[in-house]
Amino acid sequence: MKTLAPSASKRRLLHLGTVALVLFASPLVAEPQPRTKVVRIVELNPTSGPQEQQRVFRQALRELGYIQGENILIEDRFAAGSEDRLREYAAEAVRFKVDVIVAISSSAIQTAMNATKTIPIVGLNLESDPVASGFVASLARPGGNLTGVFLDLPEVFAKGLQLLKEAIPGIVRVAVLRDPSLGTTAPLRAVEVAARSLGLQHQIVEARGPSDLESAFRATVKGRNSALMVLPSPMFGAHPKLIGDLAARHRLATTSILSHYTEAGLLMSYGPNLYGLYRQAATYVDKILKGAKPGDLAVQRPVQFEMIVNLKTARAIGLTIAPSLMLRADRVVE
Repeated sequence: MKTLAPSASKRRLLHLGTVALVLFASPLVAEPQPRTKVVRIVELNPTSGPQEQQRVFRQALRELGYIQGENILIEDRFAAGSEDRLREYAAEAVRFKVDVIVAISSSAIQTAMNATKTIPIVGLNLESDPVASGFVASLARPGGNLTGVFLDLPEVFAKGLQLLKEAIPGIVRVAVLRDPSLGTTAPLRAVEVAARSLGLQHQIVEARGPSDLESAFRATVKGRNSALMVLPSPMFGAHPKLIGDLAARHRLATTSILSHYTEAGLLMSYGPNLYGLYRQAATYVDKILKGAKPGDLAVQRPVQFEMIVNLKTARAIGLTIAPSLMLRADRVVE
């Protein structure tokens, strides 16, 4: 029996049907998806590193969905007390058009602000009044490209001196160590007001570099001061162990607002929890990366404070800390 060939119209129908079957039977090939944008964060830090705070900062961002090496690249830049190096790092951040600069301390903030008026800056500053320093227009509406966490200086220094007075009954005079190369005098003014309110006389001693610290301690002892309060400074922050060693050698009670100074050998500290500061910074970074403008994000104060006592230092200088004061310590260095 002879088989008839299909007509042209039937052949076209058969071809279309075959194509349809192939399309439905074949796996779908996904169109190329846009790559996840990797945002870049640079931390400008005038001290030495790395430090535990950087790990906390990364962990806080990870909890917010930013994973190092996948969708975010965080680069730490430690200037080790060098202003020239800090300027180089800021210029590098601008050149590479990073998404956010996290600036630690007033010197890093000023350097970043001098380098860019457009890249968002999140500042962590324990050294200056942000409005008086010209960093922001107001706490509620900073304006410009900077926001962040700034310390309420008068309150925290008054508390630190009060605790020092409790630790050393009968204290009359206290020296205040400052770095005159800093552009801000706000911490010094805050300490002077606090000292007067507590009935303490005070003497200002200065050190521009680590080589000046020995003479500053000698001046403190010569001035018959019972204790020394160390004001925050990038230079001091780069040499906390040297300050602790000098305090032990001169058998001098020392205090600061920064916990790592106490861990390095100072007698005690009262100030913001540094890990908490970095967690606050992470929330700012998150909001900015999601579209918020720094100038619209209100400046915050630290939310966590801690008192730390170094018992090893107390024994070395022959000081017994009252049990009532020890009970209030958040952490003790043995």
